[in-house]
Amino acid sequence: MYENVNLLKLKRWNTPTICNGWEKITKHDFSHECFNLEETTDFMPQMGPMVGYAVTVKIEPRNIQHTKRNANVWNEYLEYVASRPEPKIVVVQDLDKPATFGSFWGEVNSNLHRGLGCVGTITDGSIRDVDEMTNAGFKALARRLSVSHAYSTPVEWNCEVEVFGQKIQPGQLIHADKHGFLAIPDEDVDDLLDAVLFMDNNECETLIAAARNSAGKTKPQLLEIWKKAANQFRGNVNKKFGSGKK
Repeated sequence: MYENVNLLKLKRWNTPTICNGWEKITKHDFSHECFNLEETTDFMPQMGPMVGYAVTVKIEPRNIQHTKRNANVWNEYLEYVASRPEPKIVVVQDLDKPATFGSFWGEVNSNLHRGLGCVGTITDGSIRDVDEMTNAGFKALARRLSVSHAYSTPVEWNCEVEVFGQKIQPGQLIHADKHGFLAIPDEDVDDLLDAVLFMDNNECETLIAAARNSAGKTKPQLLEIWKKAANQFRGNVNKKFGSGKK
């Protein structure tokens, strides 16, 4: 697990910046792995990014049979949530997809989970009580809003889930904001912060600095400055990470 100070440092950047660093250290294919492949909606963009470890659960709000299961199902699920390390992001797979019949999230559930150390949720279903969830300090990336909670109850938890076209394992470190989410593989966590810091500094000191150095320059001069900056950027990356993927 990351130290809390490192999680706070990761939270200072948006998710695309985290992805820029991650792609330099991972063996995974960063063209389609570990991030959402479908559109997400951040209903609390003003809260900024969220970072936490995945706690996972599946729901099926249209199926009344789930409400007739063992009366302890909620207690068992909440005991699981409480047992996991903080901060936590609840990742909810809605088995009703592509339909949406009801929301797992609202004022009560968001406050309850916030009290258990959860900072937000990623759900391919719906949410409701947006203002109240925001007031609870509980961020949500979801597919849509909903009026009803229908028969929302935990069906399965502490299991692999698939949301927005991506599979997520319990305990995975997640970074998410208005752009979407990145579920970082366990083997990439230790080197992530260093890679993010390096890539952000490299961009600022080369490409961005060159692009903004326009005063008094002709277009040919600017293009030459940009060419040199791009070569420097690539050279720095190759020196740090090597010229090929792991």
